[in-house]
Amino acid sequence: MAKRERVVRMSVELPLWRALTGYRVLTMIYAVLLAIFGRDNFGQQRFERPWVAVAYLAFLFVWTLATLPKVRSAANCTKRFLVADLVVALTGILLTPLADVDSQSFDGPTLPSIWTAGAVLAFAIKGGWRWAAFASTFVAAANIIQRGEPSRDTYHNVLLVWVASIAIGYVVEVARASERTLARALEIEAATRERERLARDIHDSVLQVLAMVQRRGAAIGGEAADLGRMAGEQEVALRTLVSSGLVPPTRVSEDAAEGAVVRTVEVDDEEGPADRTPCDLRALLAPHAGSRTSFAEPGAPVLLPAASARELAAAVSAALDNVRVHAGPDAQAWILVEDEPDEVIVTVRDDGPGIPEGRLAQAEGEGRLGVALSIRGRLRDLGGTAELISVPGQGCEVELKVPRAPKVSRGKAGTAR
Repeated sequence: MAKRERVVRMSVELPLWRALTGYRVLTMIYAVLLAIFGRDNFGQQRFERPWVAVAYLAFLFVWTLATLPKVRSAANCTKRFLVADLVVALTGILLTPLADVDSQSFDGPTLPSIWTAGAVLAFAIKGGWRWAAFASTFVAAANIIQRGEPSRDTYHNVLLVWVASIAIGYVVEVARASERTLARALEIEAATRERERLARDIHDSVLQVLAMVQRRGAAIGGEAADLGRMAGEQEVALRTLVSSGLVPPTRVSEDAAEGAVVRTVEVDDEEGPADRTPCDLRALLAPHAGSRTSFAEPGAPVLLPAASARELAAAVSAALDNVRVHAGPDAQAWILVEDEPDEVIVTVRDDGPGIPEGRLAQAEGEGRLGVALSIRGRLRDLGGTAELISVPGQGCEVELKVPRAPKVSRGKAGTAR
């Protein structure tokens, strides 16, 4: 099956970028009007070097309008743009004394005025409170340098911008985390509803038919009894699969400064990054449960890389095939899954006649390499081991161990059946 990717994008963050876009335009207009009409209100005369102010404000006007697409989303707002935008704000602050020497003697507005806060807010929305603290620190240093001899009001304004930007950045981080949680919950809810629907359909059709075939076959006898017995085994296996849940799709949560994104990936049969995503081993082993095979599993998911889980499940299938072939159709088998901190252990045990001593070596000498390749080879490739304990007349036990982190196996794996 080809890989398909479905992306769910949350929109809570989008209004913040829209608000920032409007803020930049309005504060740019405010800075221009303040430079033209508002300086007398602060006790200042006209600029001593008006060409400096005109050149900077003209550039600010063009820069603000030209970069509006950059502040429409987190994906467009790159790190390079953020640095350039912050440089524009800092340049305006430091150019203020050059345009008017008297600006250092009182707490009047700088050339960019409150437009500077927009550059800091972009850092906050893009990267959270740490980025906001980084940008506001540079703005604070530039304001202190521009004032020459800062007053208490200067320190008050600097501290206000610093605290406000960090608070907004923290709120953005919390919002993103909430978005990821909500997206995950919606995906799980949708998967659960679909599983329940399939379970109802299977119960109302397939399971009832299998149960009927089992009863009628047992009543008729003969070959029909064998068909009934097989139908009963498939009914048990199917009920186990339905009750334990279908294999869920792999979900990868991302936050590469693109808002909260949850990708649902369906894996194909080829090797790829999806083979390294976690997979619940229980879902792969549950179909083996039946009237002759008992399956014991932990209550929590047993997560392994998808490729490792498939190989381990194939080794278990090979062990069960050996039970059916060598222990006889009436032999009982047990599968036990143990989830340890450093490894996953799967034990396959049967109550058959056991393996005579030297039989494995004889089988390999005759070219029968099913055990060597299907079990031992698979576990060796995964960096694990396969050990066998067999007592003639008392069945045998195959213990498969797979480490959490795949590694290269050195030396031979344990003796396998």
